[in-house]
Amino acid sequence: MASSKETYRVELRAAVRQLGERGLYSAAKWAAELLVGIEPDATPAPSSAMDTPSSSGSAASGGRLLHLHRSGGSSFRRRLRPGAAEAGTPLGGVSYVSTPIPDDDAFDVGGDRYLLAKTYFDCREYRRAAHVLRGQTGRKAVFLRCYALYTAGEKRKEEETVELEGSLGKSNAANQELVALERELATHRRTGAIDSFCLYLYGIVLRDKGSEALARTVLVESVNSYPWNWSAWLELQSLCTSSDILNNLNIKNHWMKDFFLASAHLELKMHEEALKRYERLMGVFRCSDYIQAQIATVQYSMRDLDEADMIFEELLRTDPFRVDSMDVYSNLLYAKESSTALSFLAHRVFLTDKYRPESCCIIANYYSLKGQHEKSVLYFQRALKLNRKYLSAWTLMGHEFVELKNTPAAIDAYRRAVDINPRDYRAWYGLGQIYEMMGMPFYAVYYFRKSSYLQPNDARLWNAMAQCYESDQLQMIEEAIKCYERSANNNDTEGIALHQLAKLHGMLGQSEEAAFYYKKDLERMEVEERQGQNFVEALLFLAKHCKSIGRFEEAEHYCTRLLDYTGPERETAKSILQGLKRAQSFCIVLPKPPNDTDN
Repeated sequence: MASSKETYRVELRAAVRQLGERGLYSAAKWAAELLVGIEPDATPAPSSAMDTPSSSGSAASGGRLLHLHRSGGSSFRRRLRPGAAEAGTPLGGVSYVSTPIPDDDAFDVGGDRYLLAKTYFDCREYRRAAHVLRGQTGRKAVFLRCYALYTAGEKRKEEETVELEGSLGKSNAANQELVALERELATHRRTGAIDSFCLYLYGIVLRDKGSEALARTVLVESVNSYPWNWSAWLELQSLCTSSDILNNLNIKNHWMKDFFLASAHLELKMHEEALKRYERLMGVFRCSDYIQAQIATVQYSMRDLDEADMIFEELLRTDPFRVDSMDVYSNLLYAKESSTALSFLAHRVFLTDKYRPESCCIIANYYSLKGQHEKSVLYFQRALKLNRKYLSAWTLMGHEFVELKNTPAAIDAYRRAVDINPRDYRAWYGLGQIYEMMGMPFYAVYYFRKSSYLQPNDARLWNAMAQCYESDQLQMIEEAIKCYERSANNNDTEGIALHQLAKLHGMLGQSEEAAFYYKKDLERMEVEERQGQNFVEALLFLAKHCKSIGRFEEAEHYCTRLLDYTGPERETAKSILQGLKRAQSFCIVLPKPPNDTDN
């Protein structure tokens, strides 16, 4: 185990340096956090071994819908689920390919110009950086020049968007550098004069131009030749819109692949698979805040809110200035209606960095929980000015516009969300709700279908679609029953499905099926100690049904329970009991008729 950990340390240190030199700061930050997250060895290695590159290698890097008790403590860092692997490598028993050694030509001819260009790039003078590197042929110089041009084009596109339509408006502005970059990078790829970083940039360019299949191929080449560029893995993940696409990727079996698959499974709502992989990765990276945050996010998505709350609380305790993933935590606190905790979190991130999109989203959630929806929209808009592709802000802002009864704005926000990520089931569900409110159930059913396809285990989505089928315009009772059955099979905690199944079967004259579901609903309400109109309705139906089929004792039992309630049902129960007594009094046993043989 110690040797594996030491290999990871050496590779990650090299990755942090190399990614930073190329301006890929997000990937460098991710690698540095993983480096710190490796659990220290029981017997520390000599310092010389920690600082000397290994002979093999080199570089590495690697609805708000729903809350619970808040408990601290540091027990999670060394605690895995029963059965989770604790092997010396992230996935025990897996054979990994050898670590590739990247080319490093930083100080070839023109090295001084490269340093000057990198300085300009760090100062956000992108075109100036590209101009300094004109004519340079070194691989690092080519990448930095192309990357500077791409970034300059993106910056200009954002400026045009604001100038033409406003920061949140729709615009046809495009990155004007894409055509030239695609031509140059395609030439380098054909001639073999391209490294993994230029392949990464080429994949982004192809994605922006809509060539997703080729972009996936190019990004796979990039991560296979240099596995530690986490930014490349994330771009590849964004193009894996189904499990079939993910499974057909020809990725080498490097240990960075484990991080990618875990993240991709989380994005594809394959929560059990994601959780298993992250727990295995904890075998080495036991102190990794990133992995803990991902596990908390998975558990939040699976509605294991107690554990998720505990992990987020622990993350804030160990890193009080953390902003990453805290927007997910704010969604959890919002769902729990923990206004005090959410207020504390909003105040903390505001003091840490109020101009982070995540910070604005957290503050927006706080104002939404207080019922100040106008202020909430204001902060969601601020988050989107900082990052127009911030998916969660578009979706949650749509919810706020629904609260403000601003239907056109809500539809626009939800559509922007699905444009960014067609797999965002919350946005599809929001669109369904909007069209249902507008009295357009045909459209609503379409969007609810989209949502339930992406999140088939969410009972609320099936309930919503069933209610559309029940509407006066559609009256598709059989389809509604199928949806309610799916809801009941997926842990309908609200108890809507069983009651509606009983009512719909009763409407169709299917009394046996109706009685079955009324009885199940009654048992559920008794376990949850709930009583109300649904409880009374179930007792009354079961009393009448049992009387009609001659099960008088059961009918009497249900009627007796109804006597504890007030209202017309009580009088109906008395009437049924009187009828049962009369029926029992007339049940006279007739003598057996004589047989002919008796004569």
